[in-house]
Amino acid sequence: MIHADAARGADDDAGGRVVPGEREPGTDDRTAPSGIAGYLTVAERIALGRARRDRLSRPKQGDWSPATDRTDPVTILQHQAKHRIPDLVPLRYGRMAASPFAFFRGAAAIMAADLAATPDTGIRVQLCGDAHLMNFGGYAAADRHLVFDVNDFDETLRGPWEWDVKRLAASVAIATREVGGKAGDARRATAAAARGYREKIRELAEVTDLDVWYSRIDVENLAASIPPGAIHDTVEAVIEEARTRDHFRSLDRLTAVIDGRRRFVDEPPVIVHVPDVTTPAWIEYVDARYRRSLRDDRRELFDRYRLVDIAHKVVGVGSVGLAAFVALYEGRDENDPLFLQVKEARESALEQHLPKSRHQNHAHRVVAGQRLMQATSDIFLGWAIGRSGRHYYVRQLADMKWSYDLGNATPDGLSLYVRLCGGALARAHARSGDRIAIAAYLGGSGRFVEAMADFGEAYAEQNLADYRAFLDAIEKGRIPSRSV
Repeated sequence: MIHADAARGADDDAGGRVVPGEREPGTDDRTAPSGIAGYLTVAERIALGRARRDRLSRPKQGDWSPATDRTDPVTILQHQAKHRIPDLVPLRYGRMAASPFAFFRGAAAIMAADLAATPDTGIRVQLCGDAHLMNFGGYAAADRHLVFDVNDFDETLRGPWEWDVKRLAASVAIATREVGGKAGDARRATAAAARGYREKIRELAEVTDLDVWYSRIDVENLAASIPPGAIHDTVEAVIEEARTRDHFRSLDRLTAVIDGRRRFVDEPPVIVHVPDVTTPAWIEYVDARYRRSLRDDRRELFDRYRLVDIAHKVVGVGSVGLAAFVALYEGRDENDPLFLQVKEARESALEQHLPKSRHQNHAHRVVAGQRLMQATSDIFLGWAIGRSGRHYYVRQLADMKWSYDLGNATPDGLSLYVRLCGGALARAHARSGDRIAIAAYLGGSGRFVEAMADFGEAYAEQNLADYRAFLDAIEKGRIPSRSV
């Protein structure tokens, strides 16, 4: 929803503030504009990747121990809370208190600080920034096929490729414990995720740049490749369920006709109308800027819809406390609904430790990162700025979206899923980083896979210690908590 910055009136799409960053290691001033070592030969890129083993060996990637001057994790969360809606901060903490994995989902800033204190290979990609396993999932591509990909980009920023892989590895280890995995299950699942990453990045290192750009994970094709059995049946059921998650389902679940008008049904504090924020002037201001962020053909489609209602809707775990709205639009008639989610974007948790984004508008940063990393993105994905200066990105609320049901996970099903996540992450990194150098660094042995299994186990223990400290802070009244 923005091309113009509220304060300066600068054209963000024309470049905005570009913060000088590092050149891709091993490259010179002829490096391609994207930062990929595009002007090095394949042989040179392979040599570059292998040479990075001297900088950081693959087994060393598995090392984890907290820094002696490690910042108190609760202090990091309190710092984040200063920029969130005060009344919703206790709700955020309440959701994080539900389990060690729920805590981990809201602790991206804590792990970013930890990763910043560790060595890396120096090879940069566009990071998801919060690549835990629940930030992957399915959604409808523009051609209406169901695809699987990374699907959360609030923290996206350019940085070391290992950071995303390590966050995924830790999340797998923590989640496997949470679903009651036996001894060794967490390690096997974490290794499966790392193996999925290694195999996909090596596969993509052998194909053309256009092949990388066109590649995607088609869920229907994936289902067809799985032998008959429980896992195949589960995937087929997921596909059928995803196809029901459309705008008509949102219409039934979130709205009702009240006094002759279709409106969102208030369910405080999760869904509430906020008239002092969503005034006609605010809506017109945001809509106009969002509209300008869309591609010409999609702007034409958006113009066919009119706004019917808008309300604040709390979402997720880590995002609780940020301004987030759902907006109902109507097309040709009341049987043509469109639901958009308008979500605040703030500085990435990674920006405390890495070069700043070149985009002044953080919503533009999110959208640009999403478009770069995803094989195909929501046709209504865009960004804006509110009258108060808040940055918002916009996307469809429901368009065949689904994520993994951790509550019904089995060890075999989880291993298949996390391997898929690892492959999706590799494909996303291959679009923005030097996939050939990363593949050469990883090699064909199991050293990196085992290292990620080591790291996942070690960081799961760290997360558990942080979670206990977090619960202690709640119990002692240091931070407020509210469950809904």
